[in-house]
Amino acid sequence: MIKVAVSGALGRMGTTIGRIVDEAPDMELVGGVDVREGTLFGKEVVPAARIDEFLKEKKPDILIDFTVAAAAVENIRAAARNNVALVVGTTGFSSEQRESIRSAIEGNVPAVISSNFSVGVNIFWKLVREAARELGDYDIEVTEAHHRYKKDAPSGTAKTILEILDQELGDREKVYGRVGATERKNEIGVHVVRGGDIVGDHSVLFAGNFECIEISHRAYDRAVFAQGAVRAARWVAGREPRIYAMQDVLGI
Repeated sequence: MIKVAVSGALGRMGTTIGRIVDEAPDMELVGGVDVREGTLFGKEVVPAARIDEFLKEKKPDILIDFTVAAAAVENIRAAARNNVALVVGTTGFSSEQRESIRSAIEGNVPAVISSNFSVGVNIFWKLVREAARELGDYDIEVTEAHHRYKKDAPSGTAKTILEILDQELGDREKVYGRVGATERKNEIGVHVVRGGDIVGDHSVLFAGNFECIEISHRAYDRAVFAQGAVRAARWVAGREPRIYAMQDVLGI
């Protein structure tokens, strides 16, 4: 039985993850942490300031974190101190925060860190990479859309798209939206939409003379991310202590 704790337990993603874990026959939900105390499917949720005490008492095998960058860094450090493996879906980390996370994890605990745990998105990234290799001379535009409450922009998924394009095509200038008289150069356009309850839409347009190819992914329910995170939690238990990607979980 894999014992799982959730940080950001009272948020939308945390609640969805908690439900999936609670219903899983091979997992035990032991509780969670959040900015305030409460309950998650009958299990205790403690304030984040008490995370070390909580981890020592509940002894989870895995901590799944979908919070915000500053909180996630502290949660990751606490998990590493208490020998708890990690699944991290939080995005928006600075380079300094990423280095702090790497230092806390490497050699101490195994962790799967991804900007998107959807199986479909990970296949989408693979298709974008393959298209970039063949269509590097096409104009490229990246568009993403999320709900009105999402704080970081562009999304972590869109940033991963841009990293893939840079790896395949070199570091091209990124133009974030356009206004005025702007002639297109050898750039990548990036466009962000925030509105309503959009779960997550991402697309990459490759536009050449006489044809366009668009690769896109649309999520209809955040459960798709939660299911991927729970899948990663099953996979990471007992692994060597280092950082893994969702591609490792999926074997792609």
